[in-house]
Amino acid sequence: MGSEASLKLPVIDFSGPELRPGSGEWDSVKARVMEALQEYGCFEASFSRVPSDSRKALIDALEELFNLPLEAKLRNTSKKPFHGYVGQYPMVPLYESMGIDDATDLEKAQGFTRLLWPQGNLSFCEAVHSYSEELSELDRTVRRMVLEGLGVEKYVDEHMESTNYLLRLMKYKGPQTSETRLGLNSHTDKNIVTILYQNHVEGLQVQTKDGQWIDVKPSPDSFVVMIGDSFYAWTNGRLHSPYHRVMMRGNEERYSAGLFSIPKAGYLIKAPEELVDEEHPLLFKPFDHVQFLGFYYTDAGQRAQSALKAYCGV
Repeated sequence: MGSEASLKLPVIDFSGPELRPGSGEWDSVKARVMEALQEYGCFEASFSRVPSDSRKALIDALEELFNLPLEAKLRNTSKKPFHGYVGQYPMVPLYESMGIDDATDLEKAQGFTRLLWPQGNLSFCEAVHSYSEELSELDRTVRRMVLEGLGVEKYVDEHMESTNYLLRLMKYKGPQTSETRLGLNSHTDKNIVTILYQNHVEGLQVQTKDGQWIDVKPSPDSFVVMIGDSFYAWTNGRLHSPYHRVMMRGNEERYSAGLFSIPKAGYLIKAPEELVDEEHPLLFKPFDHVQFLGFYYTDAGQRAQSALKAYCGV
């Protein structure tokens, strides 16, 4: 179906001075988060703790990164699928991306920077590290609210410690036409929570539960928060993991960054027993996220209507 212009994602403000667990403001925002994630699987977040200079520095860093020669970008490798350099794919010719594992860790950010700039690049390193560190606070806030909203806050510490962060840096070339071209295929994310930021060039679309596509048009100082399949499974289907895609038109390049909270290798994603009952029977067997990712990128995983159900559905 085509895009439905009248639909918009909920916008939720996380910038209030009283936003802390137990406050009235916290409970009010938490209720809106739960409603948005159950209905849409995502929302637009205003979050002032990532200041405008951090956001601008990140976009500048993205432009500098993707202007590097291909042989430099190809040094970004990873044993995990879709964590290293991705580009030159005939199916998505407008798209390329790179990943920084544990970008909230200064040493890891420095290691990535040295890989791409052996002579060093302090401004790039500071931009990606400070941005990741500041934005990870929003990720933790959203996840704490979800666990509280589901009545399983006793798992908060274990849940937070079970993940680390991948910063995925993305570029979409302008297709040089006013006609719409595919930037990135329709998919669900496979992780816990994704937080997206972009430059002024639009293109992100999110599919509603009834199949309509929403054009996402975030303000310059807001972020898109989205649920991934691993959190969908952990909550035993209480949240929605939405399909989304990028559609491009025009001449301008689109830059975006996704901060992904990702289950650590070896950690089994398993719905708490409190979230399994007669009304909500268990949907998925316990699984390791890295092994699930491996399956997702096989032919069988790519053909499946739901790779998660095909891999570990009950």
